[in-house]
Amino acid sequence: MQIFDPAIFPVLTADGLTNGAVYALLALALVLVFSVTRVIFIPIGEFVVFGTLTLAALQAAKIPGTLNLVLFLLVLAAVMQAFTLIRSGKSTQAMSTLGGAVVAGAVFWFLIRAVAPLDLPLWLDTLLTMLLIAPMGPLLYRVVYQPLQNATVLVLLIASVALHMVMTGLALAFFGPEGSRTPPFLNGDLKLGQVTLSQQSLLVILASAGLMLGLAAFFERTMAGKALRATAVNRLGARIVGISPTAAGTLTFLLAALIAGFGGMLIGPTVAMGYDSGFLIGLKGFIGAIIGGLVSFPLAAAGAVLVGLIESFASFSFSAWKEVIVFTLILPVLLWRSLITKHIPEDEE
Repeated sequence: MQIFDPAIFPVLTADGLTNGAVYALLALALVLVFSVTRVIFIPIGEFVVFGTLTLAALQAAKIPGTLNLVLFLLVLAAVMQAFTLIRSGKSTQAMSTLGGAVVAGAVFWFLIRAVAPLDLPLWLDTLLTMLLIAPMGPLLYRVVYQPLQNATVLVLLIASVALHMVMTGLALAFFGPEGSRTPPFLNGDLKLGQVTLSQQSLLVILASAGLMLGLAAFFERTMAGKALRATAVNRLGARIVGISPTAAGTLTFLLAALIAGFGGMLIGPTVAMGYDSGFLIGLKGFIGAIIGGLVSFPLAAAGAVLVGLIESFASFSFSAWKEVIVFTLILPVLLWRSLITKHIPEDEE
């Protein structure tokens, strides 16, 4: 254990806020997914990993394995959708769906393979990464979760655990066992009083805050956002007034993929990301979501920032016990929640 020096307090606080900002994004994504679809989205950390490692591969002028995953999911989702349409007697529409998927996949394949080997600026590779990560959310929802949308939370949780393990294995196959970092979006440092803060860390904090404000505006001012809020409050009532639970789930997983992929690119310059790094990162976001009761966005964000601060201070004074201290935080929160929450059987909700 190191003796705590008050002079290091601002530095540790800055580091905690930087990591906490990314954890807050994951916590918001987890709350959003659970509220709308009842899915405890354990693989959220894998989207962070794929975001970082895909960007690292593009910066090295390599074609990322993420492309193969997206194309496979596209074909599988199209086949499942076509089968559903055929069972409904819509054979013509089913053939159109398959044809559209083949054309879209071919265009996507040629685009990525033509652009990826080029030595592009970081911001263009960032956009290309988001183009690769974004479809993974809706496609995984169609392939894995939509067929189980009427299942219990426990069954959905088991599906999430299985998906986490599959995506971890795919990350190993696509990117190898070595960790990777991405170039910083901004170089240089800023002097704030006695604290020297890197411009990259400041960018992470400001970008995360901006994204949170953007999400708040989306939920308050757009019809799609209000539809997601309605689905989160009462799924049956939303369905009665014409809000499609499938469309809501698709949009929710799209937002979650974008948020997590964006978080991966933000944290990439400061953390060496490996194929198996997603679980711990996602779990820290999950602790923030649990603090918010998996329903409150502000509490989830605040809880995730608290996790980042605790992690930062624990890594300085109790580095060997850092993860234990962080994850122990969830125990009193769960105890408190169990005492104040009225338990209602799922079939009575």
